Amino acid sequence: KWNGLVKYVRTKQRVGLVEARAAQGDVIVILDAHCECVTNWLPPLVTRFALNRKTLAVPIADGIEWNTLQHNSAYFGGTRYRGIWEWRFLHKETEIPERERNRMKYRTEPYKSPTHAGGLLAIDKKCFFELGAYDPDIKIWGGEQYELSFKVWMCGGQVEWVTYSHVGHLYRGPRRRSMHPRGGNLRQSHINHLRVAEVRSVDYIFI
Repeated sequence: KWNGLVKYVRTKQRVGLVEARAAQGDVIVILDAHCECVTNWLPPLVTRFALNRKTLAVPIADGIEWNTLQHNSAYFGGTRYRGIWEWRFLHKETEIPERERNRMKYRTEPYKSPTHAGGLLAIDKKCFFELGAYDPDIKIWGGEQYELSFKVWMCGGQVEWVTYSHVGHLYRGPRRRSMHPRGGNLRQSHINHLRVAEVRSVDYIFI
C-alpha cells in the first residue's frame, strides 16, 4: 500500500498490543491506534537516540476530546510532568523536581523520566532487541511499559520525555458496559504486573 511505504500486517487471532508489533526499519515507533500525529512530531524523537542510542524517547500526549475531536494541550500552564511507578501499577505522573528544572538551560529541553505510559515511544531498533525487546511472557496488555522502562535504566539507558514532540491521544467517552467481559483481559493484566514485580534477578546484556 502507498507505493510500498506502508505494509499492513493482520494477525490471525487476537494477540494483544504487546505482540502485535512489527518493524523492518532501523527505528521502532509505537503509537496506539487512537493517537493522531501532529506537525513535526517525529524528528524530535529520532534526534534523541541519534545523540544517545540508549535513549527511549517519549512524545507529550495531548488530549483529544472524544465528542468534538478538539486537541487540548497536556500542560496548560507550562508545568512539566513525568511518569512514576507505584505498587498498584497505575500510570501516574508527578511534576518534575525543582533540582531537575534547575538543570535545564531551556524550558523546552527534553527531560528524564523513571517510566513512560506505554503505547507512545520511539527507540533504536537494534537497541530495543539488545534489551530483550518486550518480555514474551507478558500477554495482551499491562505492565509492558514498566518492564521496558526498568530494562532501559538497568542497562545504562534513559527514558526521556521530549517536550517539542506532541501527539494527540483520543480518550474514551462514557461507557455503558465493562471493557473487560468476564474479567479475562483484566485478569491477564494482573498476571503481567505480578511478573514484572517478581522478575528481579535476570541479567540483561546491553552493548
